[in-house]
Amino acid sequence: MRYKVLRVIISILFFVIGCNLVYIQIIRGQDYFNLSVNNRIRVIPLKELRGRVLDRNGVVLAQNRLSFNVTVIPQDIKDKDALFAFLSDVLDTDRDILNKRFVRKHATPFAPVILAEDVDKRMAMILEENKFRFPGLYIEETFRREYPFRSTGAHVLGNVGKITKAKIEEVEEYGYTPQSIVGYSGIEDYYDTFLRGRPGGVQIEVNNRGQQVRLLSLKDPQKGEDVRLTIDQRIQEVAANALGTKRGAIIVMNLDSGEILGLVSSPPFDPNTFTSVKLQNNVSELYTDEAAPLLNRAIQGLYPPGSVFKIVLTLAGLDSGKIKPETTFNCPGYFKLGRRRFHCLHVHGQQNLYEGIIHSCNVYFYNVGDIIGPDIIHKYARMFGLGKPTKIDLPFERRGQIPSRIQRKIASNRGWFRGDTLNLSIGQGDILVTPLQVLGLMATIARSGKVVQPHLIKSVGAKDIVKFATIKHVRVSKKSYDVLQAALRSVVADPHGTARILNIPGFEVSGKTGTAQTAPGKNSHAWFVGYDMSTQPKIAFCVFLEYGGSSYYACRMARDMLKRLRAQQIL
Repeated sequence: MRYKVLRVIISILFFVIGCNLVYIQIIRGQDYFNLSVNNRIRVIPLKELRGRVLDRNGVVLAQNRLSFNVTVIPQDIKDKDALFAFLSDVLDTDRDILNKRFVRKHATPFAPVILAEDVDKRMAMILEENKFRFPGLYIEETFRREYPFRSTGAHVLGNVGKITKAKIEEVEEYGYTPQSIVGYSGIEDYYDTFLRGRPGGVQIEVNNRGQQVRLLSLKDPQKGEDVRLTIDQRIQEVAANALGTKRGAIIVMNLDSGEILGLVSSPPFDPNTFTSVKLQNNVSELYTDEAAPLLNRAIQGLYPPGSVFKIVLTLAGLDSGKIKPETTFNCPGYFKLGRRRFHCLHVHGQQNLYEGIIHSCNVYFYNVGDIIGPDIIHKYARMFGLGKPTKIDLPFERRGQIPSRIQRKIASNRGWFRGDTLNLSIGQGDILVTPLQVLGLMATIARSGKVVQPHLIKSVGAKDIVKFATIKHVRVSKKSYDVLQAALRSVVADPHGTARILNIPGFEVSGKTGTAQTAPGKNSHAWFVGYDMSTQPKIAFCVFLEYGGSSYYACRMARDMLKRLRAQQIL
Protein backbone atom coordinates (compact mmCIF):
# COMPACT_ATOMS: atom_id res chain seq x y z
CA MET A 1 0.00 0.00 0.00
CA ARG A 2 2.84 2.34 0.88
CA TYR A 3 4.51 1.72 -2.47
CA LYS A 4 1.30 2.55 -4.29
CA VAL A 5 1.00 5.86 -2.43
CA LEU A 6 4.66 6.65 -3.12
CA ARG A 7 4.25 5.89 -6.83
CA VAL A 8 1.23 8.18 -7.00
CA ILE A 9 3.14 10.99 -5.30
CA ILE A 10 6.13 10.52 -7.61
CA SER A 11 3.85 10.41 -10.63
CA ILE A 12 2.17 13.64 -9.55
CA LEU A 13 5.55 15.32 -9.08
CA PHE A 14 6.74 14.22 -12.52
CA PHE A 15 3.46 15.42 -13.97
CA VAL A 16 3.93 18.84 -12.33
CA ILE A 17 7.52 19.01 -13.57
CA GLY A 18 6.39 18.03 -17.05
CA CYS A 19 3.69 20.71 -17.04
CA ASN A 20 6.24 23.30 -15.95
CA LEU A 21 8.61 22.26 -18.73
CA VAL A 22 5.79 22.52 -21.28
CA TYR A 23 4.85 25.95 -19.90
CA ILE A 24 8.44 27.23 -19.85
CA GLN A 25 9.64 25.78 -23.14
CA ILE A 26 6.52 25.77 -25.28
CA ILE A 27 3.97 28.24 -23.92
CA ARG A 28 6.46 30.88 -22.67
CA GLY A 29 9.40 29.69 -24.71
CA GLN A 30 9.42 32.63 -27.12
CA ASP A 31 9.18 35.16 -24.28
CA TYR A 32 12.14 33.69 -22.45
CA PHE A 33 14.05 33.45 -25.68
CA ASN A 34 13.48 37.15 -26.31
CA LEU A 35 14.62 38.00 -22.80
CA SER A 36 17.76 35.97 -23.38
CA VAL A 37 18.44 37.71 -26.66
CA ASN A 38 17.85 41.13 -25.11
CA ASN A 39 20.22 40.24 -22.33
CA ARG A 40 23.06 39.46 -24.71
CA ILE A 41 22.34 41.99 -27.46
CA ARG A 42 22.95 45.72 -27.21
CA VAL A 43 21.64 48.33 -29.61
CA ILE A 44 23.87 51.41 -29.67
CA PRO A 45 22.13 54.35 -31.39
CA LEU A 46 24.11 56.36 -33.92
CA LYS A 47 23.09 60.01 -34.00
CA GLU A 48 22.17 61.51 -37.32
CA LEU A 49 23.85 64.63 -38.65
CA ARG A 50 21.59 67.59 -39.21
CA GLY A 51 22.06 69.41 -42.49
CA ARG A 52 23.98 72.67 -42.48
CA VAL A 53 22.52 76.10 -43.18
CA LEU A 54 24.55 78.26 -45.58
CA ASP A 55 24.23 81.82 -46.82
CA ARG A 56 24.01 82.59 -50.55
CA ASN A 57 27.80 82.62 -50.85
CA GLY A 58 28.35 79.32 -49.03
CA VAL A 59 29.22 80.81 -45.65
CA VAL A 60 28.21 78.35 -42.91
CA LEU A 61 25.52 79.79 -40.63
CA ALA A 62 24.56 76.61 -38.73
CA GLN A 63 26.63 73.44 -38.41
CA ASN A 64 27.29 70.44 -36.16
CA ARG A 65 30.13 69.92 -33.70
CA LEU A 66 31.27 66.68 -32.09
CA SER A 67 30.08 66.26 -28.51
CA PHE A 68 30.58 63.62 -25.80
CA ASN A 69 27.99 62.34 -23.33
CA VAL A 70 28.73 60.18 -20.30
CA THR A 71 26.26 57.29 -20.11
CA VAL A 72 25.83 54.16 -18.02
CA ILE A 73 23.82 50.97 -18.57
CA PRO A 74 22.31 50.10 -15.17
CA GLN A 75 22.32 46.29 -15.49
CA ASP A 76 26.04 46.23 -16.35
CA ILE A 77 27.18 48.28 -13.34
CA LYS A 78 29.12 46.11 -10.87
CA ASP A 79 30.09 48.65 -8.21
CA LYS A 80 27.87 51.72 -8.34
CA ASP A 81 29.59 53.50 -5.43
CA ALA A 82 33.04 53.15 -6.96
CA LEU A 83 31.77 54.23 -10.40
CA PHE A 84 29.99 57.31 -9.10
CA ALA A 85 32.98 58.28 -6.93
CA PHE A 86 35.21 58.11 -10.00
CA LEU A 87 32.78 60.11 -12.15
CA SER A 88 32.32 62.72 -9.45
CA ASP A 89 36.08 63.28 -9.34
CA VAL A 90 36.60 63.47 -13.12
CA LEU A 91 33.48 65.52 -13.90
CA ASP A 92 33.84 67.73 -10.81
CA THR A 93 30.19 67.05 -9.99
CA ASP A 94 28.71 66.14 -6.62
CA ARG A 95 27.84 62.44 -6.25
CA ASP A 96 24.35 63.29 -5.01
CA ILE A 97 23.69 65.20 -8.24
CA LEU A 98 24.88 62.24 -10.32
CA ASN A 99 22.73 59.87 -8.29
CA LYS A 100 19.65 62.07 -8.69
CA ARG A 101 20.17 62.15 -12.46
CA PHE A 102 20.55 58.38 -12.47
CA VAL A 103 17.34 57.82 -10.51
CA ARG A 104 15.36 60.34 -12.56
CA LYS A 105 16.43 58.98 -15.96
CA HIS A 106 16.58 55.26 -15.10
CA ALA A 107 13.79 53.65 -17.14
CA THR A 108 14.86 50.04 -17.77
CA PRO A 109 17.97 47.98 -16.90
CA PHE A 110 19.04 47.93 -20.55
CA ALA A 111 18.43 51.59 -21.48
CA PRO A 112 21.49 53.91 -21.33
CA VAL A 113 21.25 56.68 -18.73
CA ILE A 114 22.96 59.99 -19.56
CA LEU A 115 24.75 61.34 -16.48
CA ALA A 116 26.63 64.22 -18.14
CA GLU A 117 26.22 65.91 -21.50
CA ASP A 118 28.68 67.74 -23.73
CA VAL A 119 31.77 67.06 -21.60
CA ASP A 120 35.04 68.38 -22.97
CA LYS A 121 37.42 66.21 -24.94
CA ARG A 122 39.96 65.89 -22.10
CA MET A 123 37.35 64.46 -19.72
CA ALA A 124 36.05 62.13 -22.41
CA MET A 125 39.55 60.72 -22.99
CA ILE A 126 40.11 60.12 -19.26
CA LEU A 127 36.79 58.30 -18.97
CA GLU A 128 37.43 56.25 -22.10
CA GLU A 129 40.79 55.14 -20.75
CA ASN A 130 39.15 53.91 -17.54
CA LYS A 131 36.16 52.09 -19.03
CA PHE A 132 37.75 48.68 -18.40
CA ARG A 133 37.67 49.37 -14.66
CA PHE A 134 33.98 50.24 -14.57
CA PRO A 135 31.62 47.93 -16.48
CA GLY A 136 28.52 49.77 -17.65
CA LEU A 137 30.33 53.05 -18.35
CA TYR A 138 30.16 54.32 -21.93
CA ILE A 139 31.22 57.49 -23.72
CA GLU A 140 28.65 58.39 -26.35
CA GLU A 141 29.75 60.38 -29.38
CA THR A 142 27.04 62.71 -30.59
CA PHE A 143 26.61 66.07 -32.29
CA ARG A 144 25.36 69.44 -31.15
CA ARG A 145 24.09 72.34 -33.23
CA GLU A 146 26.44 75.27 -33.40
CA TYR A 147 25.92 78.79 -34.78
CA PRO A 148 29.28 80.41 -35.61
CA PHE A 149 27.90 83.95 -35.87
CA ARG A 150 26.02 83.64 -32.57
CA SER A 151 23.30 86.33 -32.37
CA THR A 152 23.76 87.81 -35.85
CA GLY A 153 20.76 86.74 -37.90
CA ALA A 154 19.46 84.50 -35.10
CA HIS A 155 15.80 85.22 -35.93
CA VAL A 156 16.28 83.91 -39.46
CA LEU A 157 18.07 80.74 -38.35
CA GLY A 158 15.99 79.99 -35.26
CA ASN A 159 16.99 77.30 -32.77
CA VAL A 160 16.75 73.56 -32.17
CA GLY A 161 16.04 71.38 -29.17
CA LYS A 162 14.95 67.90 -28.10
CA ILE A 163 11.43 67.17 -29.24
CA THR A 164 8.71 67.66 -26.64
CA LYS A 165 5.93 65.18 -25.86
CA ALA A 166 3.36 67.57 -27.32
CA LYS A 167 5.27 67.99 -30.58
CA ILE A 168 6.05 64.31 -31.08
CA GLU A 169 2.33 63.52 -31.01
CA GLU A 170 1.94 65.83 -34.01
CA VAL A 171 4.85 64.49 -36.09
CA GLU A 172 5.42 60.90 -34.90
CA GLU A 173 4.06 59.52 -38.19
CA TYR A 174 6.92 61.25 -40.02
CA GLY A 175 9.59 59.17 -38.30
CA TYR A 176 10.38 61.35 -35.28
CA THR A 177 11.36 59.62 -32.03
CA PRO A 178 11.54 60.81 -28.41
CA GLN A 179 15.27 61.42 -28.97
CA SER A 180 14.84 63.55 -32.08
CA ILE A 181 16.30 67.03 -32.30
CA VAL A 182 13.91 69.41 -34.07
CA GLY A 183 13.71 73.07 -35.04
CA TYR A 184 11.58 75.36 -32.91
CA SER A 185 11.78 78.64 -34.82
CA GLY A 186 13.22 80.22 -37.94
CA ILE A 187 14.64 78.21 -40.81
CA GLU A 188 15.44 75.36 -38.42
CA ASP A 189 11.70 74.93 -37.89
CA TYR A 190 10.33 75.78 -41.35
CA TYR A 191 12.72 73.46 -43.23
CA ASP A 192 13.11 70.85 -40.49
CA THR A 193 11.96 67.98 -42.72
CA PHE A 194 14.92 68.64 -45.05
CA LEU A 195 17.50 69.50 -42.41
CA ARG A 196 16.94 66.57 -40.07
CA GLY A 197 18.73 63.34 -40.82
CA ARG A 198 17.71 59.76 -40.05
CA PRO A 199 19.25 58.00 -37.03
CA GLY A 200 21.15 54.72 -37.34
CA GLY A 201 22.40 52.12 -34.91
CA VAL A 202 24.80 49.27 -34.18
CA GLN A 203 23.57 45.92 -32.88
CA ILE A 204 26.25 43.97 -30.97
CA GLU A 205 26.39 40.78 -28.95
CA VAL A 206 27.95 40.99 -25.50
CA ASN A 207 29.04 38.41 -22.98
CA ASN A 208 28.01 38.19 -19.33
CA ARG A 209 30.53 40.91 -18.51
CA GLY A 210 28.98 43.34 -20.96
CA GLN A 211 31.99 43.08 -23.28
CA GLN A 212 31.46 43.07 -27.04
CA VAL A 213 31.69 39.63 -28.63
CA ARG A 214 30.68 40.37 -32.21
CA LEU A 215 28.96 42.88 -34.45
CA LEU A 216 25.51 41.71 -35.53
CA SER A 217 24.28 44.51 -37.75
CA LEU A 218 24.90 48.13 -38.68
CA LYS A 219 22.53 50.78 -39.96
CA ASP A 220 24.34 53.94 -40.99
CA PRO A 221 22.68 57.24 -40.02
CA GLN A 222 21.59 59.47 -42.88
CA LYS A 223 22.73 63.08 -42.99
CA GLY A 224 20.15 65.81 -43.48
CA GLU A 225 20.15 68.05 -46.54
CA ASP A 226 22.17 71.25 -46.53
CA VAL A 227 19.98 74.31 -47.00
CA ARG A 228 21.32 77.41 -48.75
CA LEU A 229 19.59 80.72 -48.09
CA THR A 230 19.21 83.94 -50.06
CA ILE A 231 20.74 85.76 -47.09
CA ASP A 232 24.10 87.51 -47.50
CA GLN A 233 25.88 87.23 -44.16
CA ARG A 234 27.84 90.41 -44.89
CA ILE A 235 24.57 92.36 -45.14
CA GLN A 236 23.39 90.67 -41.93
CA GLU A 237 26.45 91.88 -40.06
CA VAL A 238 26.21 95.43 -41.40
CA ALA A 239 22.50 95.61 -40.50
CA ALA A 240 23.08 94.12 -37.04
CA ASN A 241 25.88 96.60 -36.34
CA ALA A 242 23.66 99.46 -37.51
CA LEU A 243 20.85 98.45 -35.11
CA GLY A 244 23.22 97.86 -32.22
CA THR A 245 21.29 97.68 -28.96
CA LYS A 246 18.21 99.49 -30.30
CA ARG A 247 14.93 97.60 -30.60
CA GLY A 248 13.70 97.22 -34.14
CA ALA A 249 14.25 95.47 -37.45
CA ILE A 250 16.06 95.94 -40.75
CA ILE A 251 15.12 94.06 -43.92
CA VAL A 252 16.84 94.21 -47.32
CA MET A 253 15.22 92.51 -50.32
CA ASN A 254 16.16 91.96 -53.96
CA LEU A 255 13.50 93.86 -55.89
CA ASP A 256 13.53 91.63 -58.94
CA SER A 257 13.42 88.22 -57.27
CA GLY A 258 11.98 88.75 -53.78
CA GLU A 259 15.10 87.21 -52.25
CA ILE A 260 15.67 88.43 -48.71
CA LEU A 261 19.31 89.54 -48.60
CA GLY A 262 19.25 90.65 -44.99
CA LEU A 263 16.80 90.34 -42.10
CA VAL A 264 17.75 91.21 -38.55
CA SER A 265 15.66 91.85 -35.47
CA SER A 266 16.86 93.47 -32.28
CA PRO A 267 17.38 92.72 -29.48
CA PRO A 268 18.75 89.42 -30.75
CA PHE A 269 19.43 86.16 -28.94
CA ASP A 270 22.20 83.59 -29.18
CA PRO A 271 20.73 80.30 -30.53
CA ASN A 272 23.71 78.47 -29.00
CA THR A 273 21.96 79.07 -25.68
CA PHE A 274 19.54 76.27 -26.52
CA THR A 275 22.21 73.71 -27.43
CA SER A 276 25.15 74.44 -25.12
CA VAL A 277 25.05 72.87 -21.66
CA LYS A 278 27.08 75.79 -20.32
CA LEU A 279 24.56 78.35 -21.58
CA GLN A 280 21.27 76.52 -20.94
CA ASN A 281 20.80 78.24 -17.59
CA ASN A 282 20.18 81.41 -19.60
CA VAL A 283 17.22 79.99 -21.55
CA SER A 284 14.62 81.03 -18.97
CA GLU A 285 15.94 84.60 -19.09
CA LEU A 286 15.18 84.76 -22.81
CA TYR A 287 11.52 83.96 -22.14
CA THR A 288 11.15 86.41 -19.25
CA ASP A 289 13.15 89.34 -20.66
CA GLU A 290 10.76 92.29 -21.09
CA ALA A 291 12.66 93.30 -24.24
CA ALA A 292 11.36 90.08 -25.89
CA PRO A 293 14.58 89.01 -27.66
CA LEU A 294 12.89 85.89 -29.08
CA LEU A 295 10.34 88.02 -30.95
CA ASN A 296 11.16 88.38 -34.64
CA ARG A 297 10.03 91.98 -35.01
CA ALA A 298 10.33 91.84 -38.80
CA ILE A 299 7.44 89.38 -39.16
CA GLN A 300 5.85 89.13 -35.70
CA GLY A 301 5.96 92.70 -34.42
CA LEU A 302 2.70 94.59 -35.05
CA TYR A 303 2.93 98.39 -35.22
CA PRO A 304 1.04 101.39 -36.58
CA PRO A 305 2.75 102.44 -39.83
CA GLY A 306 2.33 106.17 -39.29
CA SER A 307 2.98 108.34 -42.33
CA VAL A 308 4.22 105.38 -44.39
CA PHE A 309 0.50 104.63 -44.84
CA LYS A 310 0.13 107.83 -46.84
CA ILE A 311 1.43 105.80 -49.78
CA VAL A 312 -1.82 103.83 -49.75
CA LEU A 313 -3.90 107.03 -49.48
CA THR A 314 -2.09 108.45 -52.50
CA LEU A 315 -2.79 105.47 -54.74
CA ALA A 316 -6.35 105.08 -53.46
CA GLY A 317 -7.07 108.77 -54.14
CA LEU A 318 -5.45 108.83 -57.58
CA ASP A 319 -6.82 105.52 -58.81
CA SER A 320 -10.36 106.22 -57.61
CA GLY A 321 -10.29 109.62 -59.29
CA LYS A 322 -10.99 111.45 -56.02
CA ILE A 323 -7.80 113.52 -56.28
CA LYS A 324 -5.25 114.54 -58.90
CA PRO A 325 -1.55 115.44 -58.52
CA GLU A 326 -2.49 119.12 -58.62
CA THR A 327 -5.22 118.80 -55.99
CA THR A 328 -4.39 121.38 -53.32
CA PHE A 329 -5.31 121.72 -49.65
CA ASN A 330 -4.31 124.38 -47.14
CA CYS A 331 -2.41 123.31 -44.03
CA PRO A 332 -2.78 125.81 -41.15
CA GLY A 333 -1.20 123.22 -38.83
CA TYR A 334 -4.40 121.37 -38.03
CA PHE A 335 -7.59 119.88 -39.45
CA LYS A 336 -10.71 120.94 -37.57
CA LEU A 337 -13.48 118.41 -37.01
CA GLY A 338 -16.22 119.88 -34.87
CA ARG A 339 -14.52 121.24 -31.77
CA ARG A 340 -11.57 118.86 -32.12
CA ARG A 341 -8.33 119.62 -33.91
CA PHE A 342 -6.24 116.93 -35.67
CA HIS A 343 -2.73 118.33 -35.71
CA CYS A 344 0.10 118.47 -38.22
CA LEU A 345 3.76 118.83 -37.22
CA HIS A 346 4.14 122.12 -39.09
CA VAL A 347 2.15 124.87 -40.78
CA HIS A 348 2.74 123.99 -44.43
CA GLY A 349 0.29 126.34 -46.15
CA GLN A 350 -0.98 125.40 -49.62
CA GLN A 351 0.11 121.88 -50.58
CA ASN A 352 -0.39 119.82 -53.72
CA LEU A 353 0.03 116.05 -53.74
CA TYR A 354 3.79 116.10 -54.37
CA GLU A 355 4.37 118.63 -51.62
CA GLY A 356 2.06 116.73 -49.26
CA ILE A 357 4.22 113.62 -49.64
CA ILE A 358 7.56 115.44 -49.62
CA HIS A 359 6.70 117.25 -46.37
CA SER A 360 4.59 114.37 -45.03
CA CYS A 361 1.79 116.83 -44.32
CA ASN A 362 -0.86 115.29 -42.10
CA VAL A 363 -3.49 117.88 -42.99
CA TYR A 364 -3.18 117.09 -46.70
CA PHE A 365 -3.91 113.43 -46.06
CA TYR A 366 -6.65 114.14 -43.52
CA ASN A 367 -8.40 115.83 -46.43
CA VAL A 368 -7.64 112.97 -48.84
CA GLY A 369 -8.93 110.37 -46.40
CA ASP A 370 -12.01 112.42 -45.64
CA ILE A 371 -12.82 112.58 -49.36
CA ILE A 372 -12.28 108.94 -50.31
CA GLY A 373 -13.70 107.39 -47.13
CA PRO A 374 -12.75 104.33 -45.02
CA ASP A 375 -14.09 101.67 -47.37
CA ILE A 376 -11.84 102.66 -50.26
CA ILE A 377 -8.87 103.05 -47.90
CA HIS A 378 -9.45 99.53 -46.55
CA LYS A 379 -9.81 98.11 -50.07
CA TYR A 380 -6.49 99.51 -51.31
CA ALA A 381 -4.59 98.64 -48.12
CA ARG A 382 -5.65 95.01 -48.54
CA MET A 383 -4.85 95.09 -52.27
CA PHE A 384 -1.26 95.93 -51.38
CA GLY A 385 -0.93 93.15 -48.82
CA LEU A 386 -1.32 95.03 -45.56
CA GLY A 387 -3.09 93.11 -42.82
CA LYS A 388 -2.26 89.78 -44.54
CA PRO A 389 0.68 87.35 -44.14
CA THR A 390 3.33 87.71 -46.83
CA LYS A 391 3.81 83.90 -46.70
CA ILE A 392 7.55 84.22 -46.27
CA ASP A 393 9.19 80.88 -45.45
CA LEU A 394 9.43 81.54 -41.71
CA PRO A 395 7.05 80.21 -39.04
CA PHE A 396 4.71 82.25 -36.87
CA GLU A 397 4.29 85.24 -39.20
CA ARG A 398 1.48 87.50 -37.98
CA ARG A 399 -1.17 89.04 -40.21
CA GLY A 400 -1.72 92.45 -38.65
CA GLN A 401 -4.94 94.43 -38.92
CA ILE A 402 -6.52 96.92 -41.30
CA PRO A 403 -9.62 98.25 -39.53
CA SER A 404 -12.92 98.62 -41.33
CA ARG A 405 -16.46 99.63 -40.49
CA ILE A 406 -17.80 96.10 -40.95
CA GLN A 407 -15.04 94.55 -38.85
CA ARG A 408 -15.65 96.96 -36.01
CA LYS A 409 -19.38 96.36 -36.10
CA ILE A 410 -18.94 92.59 -35.94
CA ALA A 411 -16.16 92.58 -33.35
CA SER A 412 -17.48 95.13 -30.88
CA ASN A 413 -20.80 96.44 -32.21
CA ARG A 414 -19.32 99.94 -32.36
CA GLY A 415 -19.84 102.47 -35.09
CA TRP A 416 -17.25 104.11 -37.34
CA PHE A 417 -16.79 107.86 -37.03
CA ARG A 418 -15.27 110.50 -39.22
CA GLY A 419 -12.43 110.94 -36.74
CA ASP A 420 -11.56 107.26 -37.18
CA THR A 421 -11.09 107.89 -40.89
CA LEU A 422 -8.78 110.83 -40.18
CA ASN A 423 -6.63 108.71 -37.84
CA LEU A 424 -6.51 105.87 -40.38
CA SER A 425 -5.48 108.34 -43.11
CA ILE A 426 -2.12 108.94 -41.41
CA GLY A 427 -1.56 105.33 -40.31
CA GLN A 428 -2.77 105.67 -36.72
CA GLY A 429 -5.66 104.24 -34.74
CA ASP A 430 -6.38 100.52 -34.89
CA ILE A 431 -4.16 99.78 -37.88
CA LEU A 432 -1.28 97.33 -37.26
CA VAL A 433 1.28 96.03 -39.76
CA THR A 434 4.61 94.20 -39.74
CA PRO A 435 7.83 95.68 -41.16
CA LEU A 436 7.87 92.95 -43.83
CA GLN A 437 4.36 93.91 -44.99
CA VAL A 438 5.46 97.54 -45.31
CA LEU A 439 8.53 96.45 -47.26
CA GLY A 440 6.29 94.41 -49.56
CA LEU A 441 4.12 97.49 -50.13
CA MET A 442 7.14 99.58 -51.13
CA ALA A 443 8.53 96.85 -53.40
CA THR A 444 5.20 96.65 -55.22
CA ILE A 445 5.24 100.44 -55.74
CA ALA A 446 8.81 100.29 -57.08
CA ARG A 447 7.76 97.55 -59.53
CA SER A 448 4.64 99.45 -60.64
CA GLY A 449 2.27 96.89 -59.20
CA LYS A 450 4.16 93.64 -59.79
CA VAL A 451 4.22 91.67 -56.55
CA VAL A 452 7.10 89.30 -55.76
CA GLN A 453 7.10 86.63 -53.08
CA PRO A 454 9.60 87.44 -50.30
CA HIS A 455 11.56 84.28 -49.51
CA LEU A 456 14.71 82.95 -47.87
CA ILE A 457 15.33 79.59 -49.56
CA LYS A 458 17.79 79.36 -52.45
CA SER A 459 18.54 75.64 -52.65
CA VAL A 460 18.02 72.36 -50.80
CA GLY A 461 20.92 69.97 -51.24
CA ALA A 462 21.96 70.18 -54.90
CA LYS A 463 18.53 71.35 -56.06
CA ASP A 464 18.01 75.06 -56.72
CA ILE A 465 14.60 76.45 -55.80
CA VAL A 466 13.35 78.63 -58.67
CA LYS A 467 9.59 78.70 -58.10
CA PHE A 468 9.48 82.30 -56.85
CA ALA A 469 8.53 85.00 -59.34
CA THR A 470 5.88 87.65 -59.76
CA ILE A 471 2.85 86.21 -57.99
CA LYS A 472 0.26 88.79 -59.01
CA HIS A 473 -0.25 92.30 -60.32
CA VAL A 474 -1.98 95.05 -58.33
CA ARG A 475 -4.09 96.76 -60.96
CA VAL A 476 -3.61 100.47 -60.52
CA SER A 477 -3.11 102.84 -63.45
CA LYS A 478 0.47 103.35 -64.61
CA LYS A 479 0.01 107.10 -64.27
CA SER A 480 -0.81 106.69 -60.57
CA TYR A 481 2.34 104.64 -60.04
CA ASP A 482 4.42 107.17 -61.98
CA VAL A 483 3.12 110.07 -59.86
CA LEU A 484 3.81 108.25 -56.60
CA GLN A 485 7.28 107.08 -57.68
CA ALA A 486 8.23 110.66 -58.59
CA ALA A 487 6.96 111.91 -55.22
CA LEU A 488 8.84 109.22 -53.29
CA ARG A 489 12.04 110.12 -55.08
CA SER A 490 11.50 113.77 -54.11
CA VAL A 491 11.11 112.77 -50.44
CA VAL A 492 14.86 112.07 -50.60
CA ALA A 493 16.08 114.34 -53.40
CA ASP A 494 14.17 117.54 -52.50
CA PRO A 495 16.09 119.84 -50.11
CA HIS A 496 12.99 119.99 -47.90
CA GLY A 497 12.11 116.29 -48.10
CA THR A 498 11.68 114.44 -44.82
CA ALA A 499 14.36 111.90 -45.88
CA ARG A 500 16.83 114.32 -47.48
CA ILE A 501 19.59 112.86 -45.30
CA LEU A 502 19.44 109.82 -47.59
CA ASN A 503 20.36 111.81 -50.69
CA ILE A 504 23.74 110.02 -50.84
CA PRO A 505 26.09 110.40 -53.81
CA GLY A 506 26.09 107.19 -55.82
CA PHE A 507 22.61 106.15 -54.68
CA GLU A 508 19.14 107.03 -55.99
CA VAL A 509 17.01 106.28 -52.98
CA SER A 510 13.24 106.76 -53.05
CA GLY A 511 11.05 106.16 -50.05
CA LYS A 512 8.81 107.35 -47.25
CA THR A 513 9.33 108.25 -43.63
CA GLY A 514 6.94 107.49 -40.81
CA THR A 515 6.71 108.61 -37.19
CA ALA A 516 3.98 106.55 -35.55
CA GLN A 517 2.54 107.66 -32.24
CA THR A 518 2.37 105.10 -29.45
CA ALA A 519 1.02 105.00 -25.89
CA PRO A 520 1.16 108.22 -23.85
CA GLY A 521 4.55 108.73 -22.25
CA LYS A 522 6.41 106.59 -24.79
CA ASN A 523 8.47 107.59 -27.81
CA SER A 524 7.05 107.20 -31.29
CA HIS A 525 8.03 104.36 -33.60
CA ALA A 526 10.43 105.45 -36.35
CA TRP A 527 10.12 104.18 -39.93
CA PHE A 528 11.90 104.52 -43.21
CA VAL A 529 11.00 102.24 -46.09
CA GLY A 530 12.44 102.73 -49.54
CA TYR A 531 14.11 101.31 -52.62
CA ASP A 532 17.06 102.00 -54.88
CA MET A 533 17.02 101.06 -58.57
CA SER A 534 20.68 102.04 -59.09
CA THR A 535 22.25 99.36 -56.90
CA GLN A 536 23.30 95.91 -58.08
CA PRO A 537 21.03 94.16 -57.37
CA LYS A 538 18.12 96.58 -57.12
CA ILE A 539 16.91 96.60 -53.53
CA ALA A 540 13.99 97.53 -51.34
CA PHE A 541 14.71 98.03 -47.66
CA CYS A 542 12.97 98.86 -44.41
CA VAL A 543 14.43 100.31 -41.23
CA PHE A 544 12.13 100.23 -38.22
CA LEU A 545 12.98 101.44 -34.71
CA GLU A 546 10.60 100.44 -31.94
CA TYR A 547 10.03 103.52 -29.74
CA GLY A 548 12.86 105.07 -31.75
CA GLY A 549 11.45 108.62 -31.79
CA SER A 550 11.51 110.70 -34.95
CA SER A 551 11.77 109.06 -38.36
CA TYR A 552 15.01 111.05 -38.71
CA TYR A 553 16.77 108.36 -36.66
CA ALA A 554 15.53 105.60 -38.97
CA CYS A 555 16.75 107.62 -41.97
CA ARG A 556 20.13 108.17 -40.36
CA MET A 557 20.45 104.44 -39.66
CA ALA A 558 19.49 103.61 -43.25
CA ARG A 559 22.09 106.09 -44.53
CA ASP A 560 24.84 104.57 -42.38
CA MET A 561 23.90 101.07 -43.50
CA LEU A 562 23.92 101.95 -47.21
CA LYS A 563 27.27 103.71 -46.93
CA ARG A 564 28.83 100.72 -45.18
CA LEU A 565 27.45 98.34 -47.79
CA ARG A 566 28.93 100.48 -50.55
CA ALA A 567 32.26 100.83 -48.73
CA GLN A 568 32.50 97.04 -48.44
CA GLN A 569 31.52 96.70 -52.12
CA ILE A 570 28.51 94.57 -51.25
CA LEU A 571 26.09 96.77 -53.22
